[in-house]
Amino acid sequence: MDAKKLKGYAELIVRVGAAVQPGQDVVVCAELDQPSFVELVVEECYKAGAAQVRVEWSHQALQLLNVKYQSVEKLGTMAEWERQKMLHRAETLPAMIYIESADPNGLDGMDQEKWGKSVQMRWKVIKPIRDSMDNKYQWVIAAVPGKAWAKKVFPGIPEDDAVEKLWEAILYTSRADGDGIAAWREHNANLKRRCEYLNSLELRSLHYSSSNGTDFTVQLIPEAQFLAGSEKTLGAGVEFNPNIPSEEVFTSPMKGKAEGIVYSTRPLSYRGVMIENFSIRFENGKVTEVHAEKNEDALKTMVAMDEGSAMLGECALVPYDSPIRNSEIMFYNTLFDENAACHLALGEGFTGCIKDYDKYTIEQCREMGINSSMIHEDFMIGSQDLDIVGTCENGEKVAIFKEGNWAF
Repeated sequence: MDAKKLKGYAELIVRVGAAVQPGQDVVVCAELDQPSFVELVVEECYKAGAAQVRVEWSHQALQLLNVKYQSVEKLGTMAEWERQKMLHRAETLPAMIYIESADPNGLDGMDQEKWGKSVQMRWKVIKPIRDSMDNKYQWVIAAVPGKAWAKKVFPGIPEDDAVEKLWEAILYTSRADGDGIAAWREHNANLKRRCEYLNSLELRSLHYSSSNGTDFTVQLIPEAQFLAGSEKTLGAGVEFNPNIPSEEVFTSPMKGKAEGIVYSTRPLSYRGVMIENFSIRFENGKVTEVHAEKNEDALKTMVAMDEGSAMLGECALVPYDSPIRNSEIMFYNTLFDENAACHLALGEGFTGCIKDYDKYTIEQCREMGINSSMIHEDFMIGSQDLDIVGTCENGEKVAIFKEGNWAF
């Protein structure tokens, strides 16, 4: 891949994604796949004025071994040094950069029940610390090609060619194959205009329907708003972009107010396994039934992680005619696939979706209807014939999506 393009992509991640500030610490989390690119990101952080940049490496094969050989009690124990590290981050609020490249099938065979129980145990320590950091720091998720991931996306060609093609796809869909910073400035402005119109409608519910069987209604929070693209931190007001790429306009719906059934239109990568061709039924706001042709056990584990994991935390609107969908590439990665289709998310909602959320505590936002959970998992339901009809505060019906695309 062209070195100039990679440098531009690294700059986009640091300057537009994480919006690293002078004197700020940065933590970069990455797999072992593209160390040279991670070096570029670290250098761009320092050029942006970062005081210190730390890189935390991960490797799926090691996670498999840990889950296989450690007891649930050991996996679920939060060591004191780990807790202190999280507390330090809550105090210093470093910018967080997550570089994804993992194999979509890299954790096949992992004991999902064992891993799920250990996460539940650790969450008791993590949750209050995470809540104390809510909306206060910048973070961004972006991607680079891993060899196994590239071969999954582009099978049947040499590994090096697959990696190169995945680089090209990532840069194109991330608007980073030219002047990425200028492209994102324009893109954010377009997304904001969509939000302004949707917020003017005072929507109170959305009804989804598609020929694949999706027939689903979700209630919205009166105090909530639609967001898209860039966000701002509480206090300092630093503008950052948490997802690169991003095509969605989203909101957090009313906790526990959803009815009907939805069918997936793309596979879901969850904890290193692919859940394929699945459906989820909601009754009285909660998941009551799930089915999947592949890895149904992982789906059942996901919706049973805690009380909030069986309820919705996000409704995201993405037109079928989007750059990622038009690329005709199945990425097998939620960061990309969620931006190719309308999607929902089970689990944690976004307190930032409450209007004037800076005036409320996190507890007050949740009392208004924002869901709380240890998970936030997006799954894609958008299709070429998906219709979405909104009901406004005054009872008026408004077409939001028609045949897979914006109706306005």
